[in-house]
Amino acid sequence: MAKTKKTANQNNRTSLKSEIKSICDIMRRSNCAGAMQYVPELTWILFLRILDAREESEAGIAAALDNTFVPSLSAPYRWKDWAKKNGATREELTSGKLGGYFEFVNGNLIPHLKTLKEMPEATPRQKVISEILSGVERVRIDTEKNLLDILDKIDAVSGDSVDDTHIFTMSRVYEELLLKMGEKGNDGGQFFTPREIIRALVKVIDPKPGETIYDPCCGTGGFLVQSYLYLLDKARKNGAAAIEFLKHNTFRTSNYYRR
Repeated sequence: MAKTKKTANQNNRTSLKSEIKSICDIMRRSNCAGAMQYVPELTWILFLRILDAREESEAGIAAALDNTFVPSLSAPYRWKDWAKKNGATREELTSGKLGGYFEFVNGNLIPHLKTLKEMPEATPRQKVISEILSGVERVRIDTEKNLLDILDKIDAVSGDSVDDTHIFTMSRVYEELLLKMGEKGNDGGQFFTPREIIRALVKVIDPKPGETIYDPCCGTGGFLVQSYLYLLDKARKNGAAAIEFLKHNTFRTSNYYRR
């Protein structure tokens, strides 16, 4: 059983690595020649793809329980509207005037996402979306065709491609990107700490519910993710207030302290 699980994880990693490589190949021919250029671009696009998948799953669970679910984004700003191949907004824009798709992404989508945090009753998730898009002014990719090709390949990235040692798809994808940045003396040689070391360090530090955790060099978020897992059972034992604090007030990065 253990061997089968290990083999599945290896296959998942190979599949994801292949998907990320094909995306990066398009980025390199699209005015993003180096990893220091295409990694930031891919990060925000991948984030929106994964956000859409997560909220679609949450909406399904809410419907099964007869609960109300309010998504963070509404049409036409959801991934399924503007990025997915059969999305209504994408089809309308790509069949319209030349350059209309870029106009929407640069002049409508990105500005809207950046200002979500200014809404009177912005949710914590909407504030995160705005923070992630805060440094994005426009798409760096040179042509609409290349952008659409990239979106199609990113849309194919799914949770099935990610082994179960990663609770967040983004962290697994980002690790693959960092590995590519360090290949063959590339311009963004990066390193990330092995998860066994992360787990040992978190266990030694022994964070408690109600404490805040600061990671000034967030990277792939490995320390924050492992700290979350370490605290989750403890928070559940301490009740709903502790769980809410863990979700919304526990973790800090360098961006938070620069405000």
